[in-house]
Amino acid sequence: MKGFRKELWFNIPTRRAFINITSDVQKCIDESDISEGLVLVNAMHITASVFINDDESGLHHDYDVWLEKLAPHEPVSQYRHNVGEDNADAHMKRQIMGREVVAAITEGKLDFGTWERIFYGEFDGRRKKRVLVKIIGE
Repeated sequence: MKGFRKELWFNIPTRRAFINITSDVQKCIDESDISEGLVLVNAMHITASVFINDDESGLHHDYDVWLEKLAPHEPVSQYRHNVGEDNADAHMKRQIMGREVVAAITEGKLDFGTWERIFYGEFDGRRKKRVLVKIIGE
């Protein structure tokens, strides 16, 4: 069994965003020379997420609205965590959307359903953050 590790870095200029990173993950698989196995993709920051879903702008808008209803950014005074900070909502949004995904690799490609894509979800942007891609297999 072989292993491969790579970090992807993002510096999103906005507070929140959803970025399709499927091609970045596939490039890692290509670089790994692993044709059968599993890939783990996880956000290495507690105010960011990685998830799998459809790449459809209406859905991304709906996620943003829904998450803001569940954990609104303002007023920042509503959160105990926000003493000297303003990102408590980002921690909660990450908890809802998830830390990581695991996907199958078959014949050197992500083994996905028709509409599945991997996304990086940013909930407290405007600084450099990383995503770990860990691949194991043969």
